[in-house]
Amino acid sequence: MILASIDTIPGKNYEVLGLVKGTTVQSKHIGRDFLAGLKTIVGGEIKGYTDMLNEARKTATDRMVKEAEALGADAIIGLRYGSSAVMDGSAEILAYGTAVRFTY
Repeated sequence: MILASIDTIPGKNYEVLGLVKGTTVQSKHIGRDFLAGLKTIVGGEIKGYTDMLNEARKTATDRMVKEAEALGADAIIGLRYGSSAVMDGSAEILAYGTAVRFTY
């Protein structure tokens, strides 16, 4: 599956299959949340949250790809990510794009 943030794939003809998306809500356990709170005092990267968001992005992307595969897509173009805080220590990640099938 080709994933592209651009709106077209140069040199390829394709038919649009439709919007595909994947979403997840992730949180970290209270121990990491406590350590993250301490990190805000001294500054620097909060690795636990970075890991959480990377994991959430991967899960959302995998779910989007699965939806595109079910449509028979060869690629997803216009790939975008969105995020929102659901509650303290958790975040929703949304991956979405346009599923396309190459024509020859």
